[in-house]
Amino acid sequence: MGSPRVPFVPTPTTIVHEMLSLADVGPDDILYDLGCGDGRIPILAAIERWVRRAYCVEDNPVLARIARSLVEALEVGDRVMVLEKSMFDVELTDATVVTLFLITSANEALRPKLEEELRRGTRVVSNVFEVPGWVPRKVLPYYVEGHVSRIYLYVIGEHLRSL
Repeated sequence: MGSPRVPFVPTPTTIVHEMLSLADVGPDDILYDLGCGDGRIPILAAIERWVRRAYCVEDNPVLARIARSLVEALEVGDRVMVLEKSMFDVELTDATVVTLFLITSANEALRPKLEEELRRGTRVVSNVFEVPGWVPRKVLPYYVEGHVSRIYLYVIGEHLRSL
């Protein structure tokens, strides 16, 4: 069975800020955005949060090309790398933060990989869609187009038990 296909829906910049803030992203972090689309989350993490390194992981060649162009135009190539490959094929062992804006089935398919490769204390931030079977440390509701949506913060090592 192949990996779930996820449509590209850009995360609004205000929500990117909320995601990075909720995960307390900073200069010591190594961030991976799985299914990065145009790369806005890693790029903003580099520009505004001064992350040590940020990876745009995108298997769609058109979106990867757009992300590369933005990285180059914004001159953040020293800290932001675009990896044109499946999120299931990228090693995440050095990640301190992983950002997601996928669908629930994709989060569920990724769960074993995240549990196997991420170290204790790694923050996983998911916009809109939960990671099934995980317990969030925090849930941040927000309003968009008249309805409530949510950002979920999970911390590896705490993600399987109630706090």
